Amino acid sequence: MVSHSELKNLFCSADAVCFDVDSTVIQEEGIDELAKFCGVEDAVSEMTRRAMGGAVPFKAALTERLALIQPSREQVQRLLAEHPPHLTPGIRELVSRLQERNVQVFLISGGFRSIVEHVASKLNIPSTNVFANRLKFYFNGEYAGFDETQPTAESGGKGKVIKFLKEKFHFKKIIMVGDGATDMEACPPADAFIGFGGNVIRQQVKDNAEWYITDFIELLGALEE
Repeated sequence: MVSHSELKNLFCSADAVCFDVDSTVIQEEGIDELAKFCGVEDAVSEMTRRAMGGAVPFKAALTERLALIQPSREQVQRLLAEHPPHLTPGIRELVSRLQERNVQVFLISGGFRSIVEHVASKLNIPSTNVFANRLKFYFNGEYAGFDETQPTAESGGKGKVIKFLKEKFHFKKIIMVGDGATDMEACPPADAFIGFGGNVIRQQVKDNAEWYITDFIELLGALEE
């Protein structure tokens, strides 16, 4: 067990911090918003709930949900234009403060790259620091599946990304911050996990995270101490 003060020290001395996106950096679940926009909200949010609780393998849940939604390229673009995701209060300031300290900030999401890159641009995070699933479209813009080779398409994918980042950039300390079971599972290889319950509380994460926060102000405060 790592003590709370040791976790704080790890966070304050980290050379990279990875954030989950849906229900962490943004207030919504991107796939549920897309489902709502495409008129299949209820069926898909039930599947998301089961997937986040760890009841269904991630890739199977993603395949199932996307088969129901069948989002076209135009629908994804209209969703971003008409209903852009809402940043969680405090995240803009936290990311900015980390960047001032020369900490690398990454977004690792089981959601969709087109939505996550939009979020990254609002936080001045380069698209090279985004790891997410790619939707595929036919030449006429209709849904054609998703890129199943992305590590984020698999259960355990976030851990694979963190392992890759450690190998590529030789980071000594990587912190993972997120709301869900898939985020908690990424530690190890992450050196510490911080559970986030500011948008939705997932009991499994709340019960098992050694550091659990409901507001990013707490992390900002830790950096200022």
